[in-house]
Amino acid sequence: MEFPFDINQIFSERVSILDQTLVAGRRSAERPDLQAHIATVIDELGRASAKAQQLTAPITSASKLQSQRHQLYLLKDGESSGGRGVVVGFLKVGYKKLFLLDRGGVHIEAEPLCVLDFYIAENLQRHGYGLELFDFMLQHKNLEPVLMAYDRPSPKFLSFLAKHYCLTQSVPQVNNFVVFEGFFFSNRSVAQLRKVPLKKPDGEIKPYSLMEREVVRQEQRTLPWPFAPPHSPQRLVSSQCSHSPSMRSSPSRAPPQVLLPSSPGGSRNQSPQSPLIDRCRERRSSSLSRSQLGFH
Repeated sequence: MEFPFDINQIFSERVSILDQTLVAGRRSAERPDLQAHIATVIDELGRASAKAQQLTAPITSASKLQSQRHQLYLLKDGESSGGRGVVVGFLKVGYKKLFLLDRGGVHIEAEPLCVLDFYIAENLQRHGYGLELFDFMLQHKNLEPVLMAYDRPSPKFLSFLAKHYCLTQSVPQVNNFVVFEGFFFSNRSVAQLRKVPLKKPDGEIKPYSLMEREVVRQEQRTLPWPFAPPHSPQRLVSSQCSHSPSMRSSPSRAPPQVLLPSSPGGSRNQSPQSPLIDRCRERRSSSLSRSQLGFH
């Protein structure tokens, strides 16, 4: 891919490693105009990659690289275009936290190095540039390709991985990433993986839960405190919760802290009574007897 400026002046190395600083060597760090050219190169490569993969929008651009902690490996051919150099392609990688499924269907939380975008110019493909660029990245990261994850690899990229690295048996995933057989079983990979704790199955109800439920049932069956029969648990608890001697004549409205179950001999159909009502009835009976005997 050719540009209207000198590629060799911007990228001094055959393979340049770019990050969010958009700096390719000391020279570009000191010259803003060269950084602008670097941004132009990255944007053009991102658009070409999106077009080749039939994507609706580029997934690689200078602005995205500046906002993400990814690395972009850019390969050039410095002898082409009359010594001005041409850009051959790029490879973008970065670490991603993923939830993956192994062969047994167990969810695994991992943060592997992922291939996020890979593009070689169409007129320069099948010349070994892709293998050179990919091998450079593997050596720089000191990593095996089976330990990596691949974001939405195209059929052409999958053929590349099968041909050069024998990666053919992929483990199906529910996301857009592809991992291959051996990713979960390598010792180096397992050290970086962490199983997501499974949800505990619903077991038997614990004894204390049964007791709590029985208390709720008793509370729902018993009458409210003003109408509770004498010597009932509600009356007992209410009298115990009185806040001062001046309030002992009236039941406390504080919610009971403990609800005792009703006595085995108690009846739920008893009419509500109170000592005050009993005394009134006794007084009325006494008055009636006195009137019948002629006492006034």
